[in-house]
Amino acid sequence: MLLAGDDWRNFFNSYRHDAFRLETLPAYGVPEEDEEFRVWRETGRLDIPADDPWLVRVRHYRETGRDIGRVHVLTRPLTEYLRFEFAFYPHSSEAGEEIRILDVTDRPNPLARAQDFWLFDDTHIVLMHYANDGTQIGRELLGDADPSPYIEWKCLALAHSVPFPEYAAG
Repeated sequence: MLLAGDDWRNFFNSYRHDAFRLETLPAYGVPEEDEEFRVWRETGRLDIPADDPWLVRVRHYRETGRDIGRVHVLTRPLTEYLRFEFAFYPHSSEAGEEIRILDVTDRPNPLARAQDFWLFDDTHIVLMHYANDGTQIGRELLGDADPSPYIEWKCLALAHSVPFPEYAAG
């Protein structure tokens, strides 16, 4: 089942305990970020207002006792988009999202077979589909799929990654 628009937002907002995101791409094409990305490229600054919709959502999830986090798998050198994303991560972390980095530049990737996904409450899997340029082309709820492989990838990602502040400091 494909999820888009309000269906995606309502599904996402309905998780009860834990939302986990695995990111594997070096760049994403997100039209809503185009202006911020342009300004960041020109100035090196990223001014995110406190009422940014994503930050508001993350704070709400945390205030209602729900965890949210991601692991981004990457290799160096960082793409321009990843450097931009790294400028946003402190804002999202401050709002309550647990962000971790799995740098596989100098080691085997334990998640080489995994594609981007969200895992909600270790039960519901949403595969994220992207075009070659990183533009999202769909979100697929896997319905009655066995979550075991995704739980295993989540555990591997968490075990092999480091918190974003630690990675950024190193």
